Amino acid sequence: MSSGVPAVFLDRDGVLIEDTGYPHLEAHLRIMPGAGAAVRRLNNAGYLCVIVTNQSGVARGMFTEEQMHAFNGLVVRRLAEAGGEIAAVYACPFHAEGVVEAYIHPDHPDRKPNPGMILRAMADLGIDPANSFMIGDQPSDMEAARRADVVGYRFEGGDLETFVTDLLGR
Repeated sequence: MSSGVPAVFLDRDGVLIEDTGYPHLEAHLRIMPGAGAAVRRLNNAGYLCVIVTNQSGVARGMFTEEQMHAFNGLVVRRLAEAGGEIAAVYACPFHAEGVVEAYIHPDHPDRKPNPGMILRAMADLGIDPANSFMIGDQPSDMEAARRADVVGYRFEGGDLETFVTDLLGR
């Protein structure tokens, strides 16, 4: 018997927004086609939507953790303008090859392909893994999903709403 709420774990760069290379300023933000509608469709189907994103730019000294949080907040607001509600954002600023001492970590449990962000979201939000899944664009996203015991679907670009509609129709 499953308990908890179903959720969809969404990678940020390459899924919800275009991967413009360490985006962290409003000028960098390009919402993926259909992203807001896709999140709204998932919400309407009863899923919590949770962003899980590696953000090594913090460790690499390209932007601060505060800038990362501000940019993530902007992404959430833009998706909300299209009717899509993000329940939470989990971001991992750690990287083995960082230059900012506080964020250097050889293999942080939150950094995908490790499942830490997904597992924390499950615990924090009462998510049922058996009725949840991940949408990501990288092999590390699929591996994090596997390690967290949730199904992973690889998004290879295009319109995210079309992708989600096809998934929900299966």
